[in-house]
Amino acid sequence: MSEIKLEKLDDNRLLLPQTGGMKVPGIIYANEKIYQLLKGDESAKQVANVAHLPGIVNYSLAMPDVHWGYGFPIGGVAAFDLDGGIISPGGVGYDINCGCRLMTTNLTLGDIKARLSDLTTAQPLLIIGNPPWITNAGMGVIGGKNLPEKSNFQGHGGFAAKTGKANFDISEWMLMKLLEALQGTRATIAMLCKTATARKVLRHAWLNGFDVGPSSLHLIDAAAEFGVSVDACLLYTHMGTGGTESTATVYRALSFDEPLQTFGLFAGELVSDIDAYRALRDLDGLEYRKWRSGVKHDAVQVMEFTRDNGSFVNGLGERYELEEDYIFPLLKSSDLANGRLRPKRFILMTQHRVADLTDKIQRNAPKTWRYLVDHAKQLDNRGSSIYAKRAQFAIFGVGDYSFSPAKVAISGLYKNINFQAVGSTGGKPIMVDDTCYFIPCDSKAEAEFFADMLNSETAQRFISALVFTDAKRPVTIDVLKRIDLKKLAEHAGQETMAVEYLSSPSLESSHQRLLVFEAREEYRTKKSTVPSKTRRHASQVR
Repeated sequence: MSEIKLEKLDDNRLLLPQTGGMKVPGIIYANEKIYQLLKGDESAKQVANVAHLPGIVNYSLAMPDVHWGYGFPIGGVAAFDLDGGIISPGGVGYDINCGCRLMTTNLTLGDIKARLSDLTTAQPLLIIGNPPWITNAGMGVIGGKNLPEKSNFQGHGGFAAKTGKANFDISEWMLMKLLEALQGTRATIAMLCKTATARKVLRHAWLNGFDVGPSSLHLIDAAAEFGVSVDACLLYTHMGTGGTESTATVYRALSFDEPLQTFGLFAGELVSDIDAYRALRDLDGLEYRKWRSGVKHDAVQVMEFTRDNGSFVNGLGERYELEEDYIFPLLKSSDLANGRLRPKRFILMTQHRVADLTDKIQRNAPKTWRYLVDHAKQLDNRGSSIYAKRAQFAIFGVGDYSFSPAKVAISGLYKNINFQAVGSTGGKPIMVDDTCYFIPCDSKAEAEFFADMLNSETAQRFISALVFTDAKRPVTIDVLKRIDLKKLAEHAGQETMAVEYLSSPSLESSHQRLLVFEAREEYRTKKSTVPSKTRRHASQVR
């Protein structure tokens, strides 16, 4: 290693600076013990040699098993640009188990799956990889054709199956299929992927009873390592161990030295922190007031406005005189997250319910109808299938609940869990957009009551145990509907007031039948007889 100088980046990485004809620097994944072994061979020189190759991108890498090879060191890894890069099937050499073979094949997954047992008679498989990080929607944008056959493999239903929730990473589908194919096979898997993808894959495996053994996620700084802004990890798991484990530990780095938390599966859903969840799991209960998404229209430049000297100005900079009938104040995710509760934007609400016809706007508000007709091209070309076979200019995520006098609302996009009490202004209820979630309330006082409870230290600890802060939407309806408002009120000593609010017959609940709260905390259907001594304590909710 004479003229090669290595710099220590951290406890597990060594930097080989870019010098001379090197097109990129090198990185060797090595702890102190491996570093001392490196001094006895020339493999670091080979890392430098690889860095000279045409088309190499980012780094010349060497894994912890690095040792002297042929051209590459054994354990060497390099990526090359499609245009101007190279393919080197014999880069590491031609000795037994030290080379690689490049070939095409017409074998299908079924063909390979049938022969997997032949590969594992002597020792377990080690499968490593970096499957594509692009989504199926992203593949469509770039015109990619190599997509999985269309199927709702995630098991989403209704609205979720038609919208962004059904969007998935190609790697998610690939890894799920890999685990399925490896059933009954002894294997260790190490895959570089998005952190959210790793969780979804493990959840799928746990829910479907795959024989997945000990698993862990090792966080990687993707911005520093790959120049991309995404939460990434090394997914490390074992198959064919003879037992199924439905928890996984997250580590700060590629070692097992710094565990951060353990997530796992409870009642079919993931929780981000098992220990914190267990301490407050009694709050995981009934959804007494149904959580809703805000208004969805997929045409922000047309359907949202600011106001200037009595005119409405849309996102295209156009000024219009519109009737007030269908215009409502609007708060967006950033407003809720940052406590800006005085609306400065407005939204055109073409419907009160999703089934409403929109042609009545022509009679009731001709200027507004003319505006919609003028922008029909933008509205008719909205890509989402949810607008198919619906009234022209339709919106989504709207119902009587949208027009409630007050709401408890929260942004789904921000890591800070901050519930806001939102009321009305100018005699009109304030709307929130589809990146937000809310429960309807009869009054601002009611909204403030529940917002205070949800912002309490107890509620925050419970919600934090459910939320994955690196997710695109840390807060989701699936998380919110697990919060039992009555149980939360009991923790706060506010059960009486909570029952009074939750019994409101004018607001919906997620339950189809009427339920009765009793002093002894039992739930009965409407047909049940309530003892007279407890009847005065009872309240009905739908």
